[in-house]
Amino acid sequence: MNYFENACLLTGRGLLGLYFILPALSKITNFERMSAYMAEHNVPLISVLLVLTIIIQLAAGSALIVGFQGKWAAFVLAGLTLAISLFMHNFWDYPEGTEKAHELQNFVKNMAVMAGLLVVTAIGTGRFSLSRA
Repeated sequence: MNYFENACLLTGRGLLGLYFILPALSKITNFERMSAYMAEHNVPLISVLLVLTIIIQLAAGSALIVGFQGKWAAFVLAGLTLAISLFMHNFWDYPEGTEKAHELQNFVKNMAVMAGLLVVTAIGTGRFSLSRA
């Protein structure tokens, strides 16, 4: 892999990592509101899953940015993204209209993020990483 490709991987990892770290911080500062939002979507074990989500987003997001066990971090985040999408962006349960379109857009966006994470899972984190795995 050449310098440009490695620089693109580093930039992509940074953006993907921030995509998880910033919402994790928001979940911490708005814990009660996020719990209520999850309850509206019938998520089970909210007190456990919300804390687990925050931990995964912070730890795996940071690991992805610095490239420490980045393949595993990306794979875990891809799984988390899929789970969040299925529970929280369930566009199929909404009647036609603005809310359904909004949830569909978020679902498709999350699938694109998941695609990027799966690319990192497949090819690794590149030269500019701590463990290159």
